[in-house]
Amino acid sequence: MFSKIKKRYFIPVILSAFLFIGVSFKDDFFEISKQIEIFTTLFKIINQNYVDETNAAELMDKAIKSMLADLDPYTNYFNEQDVIKFKINNTGEYTGIGALITRKEDKIIIKEPYKGYPADKAGLKAGDEIIQIGDVVLADFKDDASQLMKGAKNTKIDIKFLRQGKPMTAQLVLDEVDVKAVPFYGKIDDKTGYIVLSQFNAKAFSDTKEALEKLKADGATQIVLDLRGNPGGLLNEAVNICGLFVPKGETIVTTKSKNAKYNNTNKTTREPIDTEIPLAIIVDGKSASASEIVSGALQDLDRAVIIGSRSYGKGLVQRPFDMVYNTQVKVTIAKYYTPSGRCIQALDYAHKDKSGKAIRTDAKNYNAFQTKKGRTVYDGGGILPDVVLESSKTSAIADALQKNDAIFNYATYYYYKNPNLGDKIPVITDAEIADFKAFLKREKIAFDTETEIALKNTLEKAKKENIDGAITAEYQQLLSSIEKSEETLIDKNKTEIKNLLLDEIIKRYQYKEGLYQYYIKNNFEIKKAVEVLNDKATYNKILKI
Repeated sequence: MFSKIKKRYFIPVILSAFLFIGVSFKDDFFEISKQIEIFTTLFKIINQNYVDETNAAELMDKAIKSMLADLDPYTNYFNEQDVIKFKINNTGEYTGIGALITRKEDKIIIKEPYKGYPADKAGLKAGDEIIQIGDVVLADFKDDASQLMKGAKNTKIDIKFLRQGKPMTAQLVLDEVDVKAVPFYGKIDDKTGYIVLSQFNAKAFSDTKEALEKLKADGATQIVLDLRGNPGGLLNEAVNICGLFVPKGETIVTTKSKNAKYNNTNKTTREPIDTEIPLAIIVDGKSASASEIVSGALQDLDRAVIIGSRSYGKGLVQRPFDMVYNTQVKVTIAKYYTPSGRCIQALDYAHKDKSGKAIRTDAKNYNAFQTKKGRTVYDGGGILPDVVLESSKTSAIADALQKNDAIFNYATYYYYKNPNLGDKIPVITDAEIADFKAFLKREKIAFDTETEIALKNTLEKAKKENIDGAITAEYQQLLSSIEKSEETLIDKNKTEIKNLLLDEIIKRYQYKEGLYQYYIKNNFEIKKAVEVLNDKATYNKILKI
């Protein structure tokens, strides 16, 4: 009885006291204290009077996360389990199975086993569906199941999984996993080095520096840095990577905040490796945050030619704050600005439309800035490349087919249909596209485009209002029309979808390393980067050298 009384009264009181201390220096102390008092009173009333037993931790977790969700997607609360995962993402080190995984319904799906790590050694393949870990059946386990596959090195974990619907078993032996910031580097030709930088964890600078030095030692006299799909990470790593190519003391990024202590000018602090070597950087719509700091700064300093499609447009800076009971909150504390003064933030989270979505900066409202040598660049919508390639842009239909795992699932189907392909590179023809469309129908995979989702939501609302019967025929007709339109879009964007299918299929046989080996010989964006680097007149003209 005492424990229940303690839970119901002491937690809100302690919370209230803690928050009062934390905000006592604020100018709006009365309003904050008033709202905290309302919240703690409400929390106490619910715990005392709600008809069923409540879970204080779950209530608080949901309340905090809901509150922060209204600010922006990057201000997040991490409970104790979340903190472990956040630490892994930042350090690049953890003990686990060595695979990219996702939770879907009552299963864990292996998205990509990393070569030579526990999942790979146990024989797991992309597309395998883990249904049981040890004695835990995932259908009965609603918490973060990935935690069941973490532990001390050499821990043995028995799992059950489905492969193409067939039940199978395996034993995982946990080991240290090193998530590389640079998963691949090599020579495109005799003089061109190629570096893939996939994330900005704590090893990003050291991995990039090592790759650059080895490529130069191997005769590379020009470099292609690939930042496509890089979601960002640690700001200081981005600054240090820029420092490989520009002089010590060069301003890379400035952060501005309402809190003066977060107003910083970040300059390079190390001696560079090479300030003259010709440099091309490839970006796309998934290059964000620290990727945009690197590409934006080196564009502003006229140090690199940027190639590809407009980057994501994340000009916000986050900082993690440790809290009590091993929890943490990551807060957006500032906006960052490239050397020319640009903030490339695309979405305005302070202003939202009627549906609650942040308003995107209109291209007509972009402001013009000048690079070091007087080239005009713009803010507000990500980094616009110096050489824009339409082929780098992701179409809406391709984006939908990636989000709903249609590309991924077809690659799994293709792999088991063609088990002996080995190191051969398959040719994705129109016949495969026809087979892909047939696969989507056969597996009843919805395209889940925004239009299709909106229509399905309309039907759900109609069902609640008991008027679905009157619109069923019209609904089916509209859905059929949308699906036909989506099939037409597949044909229209056939080349892009062929490339996406090929990328995923190559990884099934040859891992990520095989995909990059294929890229350096065949990828259009890389070929264009080499073309620009080889054409000194064009390169110098772009950078006003």
